[in-house]
Amino acid sequence: MSVVIKAENLSKKFIINHEEKEKYNALRDTMARSAKKLFSLGFGKQNGRTVRTTEEFWALKDINFEIEQGDRVGIIGRNGAGKSTLLKILSRITEPTKGTIRIKGRVASLLEVGTGFHPELTGRENIFLNGAILGMSRSEIRNKFDEIVAFAEVEKFLDTPVKRYSSGMYVRLAFAVAAHLEPEILVVDEVLAVGDAQFQKKCLGKMEDVSKKGGRTVLFVSHQMGTITQLCNKAILLNRGTILKAGNTGNIVEHYLAQGNSAGLNTYESVNANGKSEAYFSQVYTVNQNDESTSEFGFNESIVLVSEIKIKQKVATLKLGITLLSIHGAYVFTTIYDIDPRELEKERVVVKAVFPKEIIAPNTYYFRVIVFNDSQIYENIENICHVRVADTGTLLSKYEGVNYGSVIIHPDWSIKQ
Repeated sequence: MSVVIKAENLSKKFIINHEEKEKYNALRDTMARSAKKLFSLGFGKQNGRTVRTTEEFWALKDINFEIEQGDRVGIIGRNGAGKSTLLKILSRITEPTKGTIRIKGRVASLLEVGTGFHPELTGRENIFLNGAILGMSRSEIRNKFDEIVAFAEVEKFLDTPVKRYSSGMYVRLAFAVAAHLEPEILVVDEVLAVGDAQFQKKCLGKMEDVSKKGGRTVLFVSHQMGTITQLCNKAILLNRGTILKAGNTGNIVEHYLAQGNSAGLNTYESVNANGKSEAYFSQVYTVNQNDESTSEFGFNESIVLVSEIKIKQKVATLKLGITLLSIHGAYVFTTIYDIDPRELEKERVVVKAVFPKEIIAPNTYYFRVIVFNDSQIYENIENICHVRVADTGTLLSKYEGVNYGSVIIHPDWSIKQ
């Protein structure tokens, strides 16, 4: 396979402006601040000395990688790692500060709702506009037109200006255009999360199809490790603007989750209650049966998940949902607990869930928690409380390399007479 993307010492710098905040907003303070801005011209005073009020921030620093034709590459990392900045450089939306990037072929990008669309034009007109941007002739676009419209499921609104589309309709049409107008490279950020679950599945199938059958290259950013594992054959892990690790998707995802595990991600804490709904998670964490905080469990130990829920306004009913997912995003189980209405009189409810030992197979997992009632979801938190279950003597431990699955059960065995 030939190399279609090559980055050498790729770096991107942003300038962050700092402004000292005023405690009060009296008229005299506003006038003083305006005068200060007028005469300071981006500088401030400190101890009678002029100091700069700007800071350099390197979103990417000396990135090097190669991507081959037909690769499906997942780009993962925490918020602020540089994922979106990298995709914008690859899509030629922004220029790198230093380094070079060589791209062979046409690039179609779907980075955020509305990318590449003119809001005043209709859906029909935007399809032709995007095709022209990709260098396609009018006849080539016509040949793909019906396929694009059918995939996007927006036939009824095709001649409506896209500024009147919902975000879901916008994304459906934008993805359909990007995927069907035959670019050699398809770049997709996690904007697909705007769409419904059925459409997300449809998009993932299309991206896999254009890569495997069409030989096109796909770059995909997502925080959903299951989706990354399902779609991508390679992955790049970014951390604070640098490449921490790159290679086989399974290995990179496992390294990423293990890294978060060692960084204390077995505990979730809400940092700011402002803007939270009537009920929200203030803290969620895992402990062992001795009530000791840990993310490491043996197969012969119970996993205990503690959820602390704050109640800002009185609610009549409240349910706690807990889902355990494997390192690859596969659902292991989901359970729901109806909180006693008498507990809802308090401002704080702590729910302790003890999961039985010798059932969850040795592997790395993470939780999803949701607090809700039958009419409203108050808070839904993904990808928290990473835990690792170690093999401390399963029946399969002597068979090296065996895939355990996610659960190990002990049926009632008998010989049928």
